[in-house]
Amino acid sequence: MDNKISIIDGNKVEVHYWFSDNTHLMDAYIQNRCEYELLGIIKEISNTFKIEIIVETEPLDNGGLRRWFRLASKEENNKATITTALITALLTTIIITPLSTSISKLTEKAIEKIFEDLEIKDLEKEKLKLEIEKLKQETGYNIQSLDRNNVVKKKKSNFYYSLEKYHKIDKVTFSVTDNNKTTIEEKTVLRKSFKEFILVSDELEPEDYDDVVIEIISPVLKKGNYKWMGIYKGDPVPFSMKSKEFKELVQQGQVQFKNGTSINCSLTIKKKIDNEGLEKITNIEVNRVNHYFENDKPIETPEGRTHRKKNEADKQQLKLFANNDDTTK
Repeated sequence: MDNKISIIDGNKVEVHYWFSDNTHLMDAYIQNRCEYELLGIIKEISNTFKIEIIVETEPLDNGGLRRWFRLASKEENNKATITTALITALLTTIIITPLSTSISKLTEKAIEKIFEDLEIKDLEKEKLKLEIEKLKQETGYNIQSLDRNNVVKKKKSNFYYSLEKYHKIDKVTFSVTDNNKTTIEEKTVLRKSFKEFILVSDELEPEDYDDVVIEIISPVLKKGNYKWMGIYKGDPVPFSMKSKEFKELVQQGQVQFKNGTSINCSLTIKKKIDNEGLEKITNIEVNRVNHYFENDKPIETPEGRTHRKKNEADKQQLKLFANNDDTTK
C-alpha cells in the first residue's frame, strides 16, 4: 500500500532559513520581524474567510535556522481539520508566490492536492469536497480576493524585504509537515528571487469619481496651493482645488460661500498603503466643479456645462452607431 501522506494531515508550517556561513545564528530583530509578518498573513487569511485559527510555535532547531508553526482551528470536528488544511495551503502558497503571479490559481491547485492521497476512498473524497463547498458558502470563501488584498501583499513584501537586507540569508524554505514533522510538501525561494516579492512602491492606483458632492467648510480665497476643507461622505477632509476656472470664479467674488454651501464635482483620490498594508488617503484633488449650490439651487459652471455637452454629444454619437448597426442587419 502507498504510504503517501495527504496534505489534509498537515497542520504545521516549517520555515527554514539557510545561511551563507556555518553558524546557526540569526539576528533576533530580523527573525521576529519575519515571524510578525507571517503571523499577520495568517491573521488576514483568517479574517478574510471568517475562520478562527490558533497558531502555536515549537522549539527552534538547527540546520540553518528552522521554526515550526502549528495551525489549529478553534472548532473540534471534521470541519476543523479541513479548515486547518485550507489555511495551511493558503499560507504556504501566498508566501512563495511572487507579486506578479496570481495567488488564486496556485491556491486552487494546492487545495486539489487534498484529494490526491490514494488511501482516501472515493466516498471520503466526495464527503471532503462537500465539506469544503459548505465551508466556502458559510465563510464567503473567495480566493480571488487574496490577489487584491493589500495587507497580504504588504506583509509578504515586508517579510522578503527584511531577508533581502540581511545578506547572511541564502534562501528560505517553507514546508508543510504533519505532527511527526514529516514533510508533505516543500518549496524554496532563493535569495536572487527575493526582489520579486517586494513592492516597488506603496502608492496605489488613483481612483476617479464624478458627480460627487462636497460641503465646503473652509474655501481658499487667495492665490496659492493651499488646502480647502470640506465634508466628504460625512467626514471633514482637506482637499486640493485643481480647477483653475472655479478658483478664478472664487477669487473674482462670483461665488459666495455661506454655511452649507456645496459643490458637485469630479475628483481624484490618491492613496498609499502603510506598513501594515492598510489604505491611507494621501490627497483628494477636485479636478472639475460641475456646479455649486446657492440656497439649494444648482448653478452650473462653464467647465461643468462644457463637460455636460460633451457627454451628451458622445451619447448621441453612440445612439447613431447603434441605429446604423440595426439598419444593416
